[in-house]
Amino acid sequence: MKYGESAFDILYLLLAVVSGVLILNRAKSRAGKLMGAATLILGIGDAFHLVPRVLNYFVSADFTAALGIGKLVTSLTMTVFYVLMYRIWLELYREKEDKRMTAFVLFLLAVRVVLCLFPQNGWLQNSSDMTWGILRNIPFTLLGLLIILLFYKKRGEILRFRKVWLLVTLSFLFYLPVAVGAGKLLILGMLMLPKTVCYILLILTFLFYVTKDREQRS
Repeated sequence: MKYGESAFDILYLLLAVVSGVLILNRAKSRAGKLMGAATLILGIGDAFHLVPRVLNYFVSADFTAALGIGKLVTSLTMTVFYVLMYRIWLELYREKEDKRMTAFVLFLLAVRVVLCLFPQNGWLQNSSDMTWGILRNIPFTLLGLLIILLFYKKRGEILRFRKVWLLVTLSFLFYLPVAVGAGKLLILGMLMLPKTVCYILLILTFLFYVTKDREQRS
């Protein structure tokens, strides 16, 4: 189990970081640049949690604080990722920015960050407190729902992005039980694997879109 999970995690991180660099290098549009930035932030943020997790399998040391801090960093970078998804949606579909919607997105970001920084989360102890797991994920879930609705609304306009809303939906359905209940039921942690698969498919969507865009321009 530890070898399979560790290999999967390492391959995912390599894919995210390498893809992020490739997307930034190949992108010609602002939307493409945002996709590259979002991919890099996702990969680098997840590394703070997954690297200690892999090391914990093979190194005899106390990684409690490192795993907890890694979860905090990942919680914040995942939120930034979805804020960038909002910006990608605006650029990709050439939508006029609704200042009220943007303010709502930034409000959810701020609330999520503040809730994550409360000491009651017990990051240094790698705590899995259910109450704070629910509280800090309320603004994050609302942000995710907004992204799902926006991409669902435009699902028929760009073929390559027609399933983005579904991938985001599935990622949240896999993530939320882990974030809220994994401390009580460890088996729920297995749901992080299909959640990561959803992110891999999102990354590939960005990469293929930018590659195709470059080929059409050359």
